[in-house]
Amino acid sequence: MTNQVVIRMAKDLKKASTKNDAPIWAKLSEYALKPSIARRHINVKRISQLTKDSDTVVFPGKILGTGDIDHKITLCSFSISTSAATKILEKGGKIVSFSELIEKHPTGKGVTLLG
Repeated sequence: MTNQVVIRMAKDLKKASTKNDAPIWAKLSEYALKPSIARRHINVKRISQLTKDSDTVVFPGKILGTGDIDHKITLCSFSISTSAATKILEKGGKIVSFSELIEKHPTGKGVTLLG
């Protein structure tokens, strides 16, 4: 059974995709409705390897706190561990919600989808 909050988020992402002609939000909507067993995990160390300073990143899964990050990023994900959030915030990064991300980047330009 899918959580009602997740269903609402998926609807909002789909609506933003249609309104702004942004396929990235439709893709995230699809990921949100997948069963939790199919969702991915990524470590902070791997995010550090895949991104550059000041990147805006979306990960459709859970961020785990293994490793360190050496630059600041703006991050949005379905779930994040406390240790991962602490490491990102300590480097000057930000953790934002999907609604904040859509508001700032309505067409999805400048947003990197990991996974």
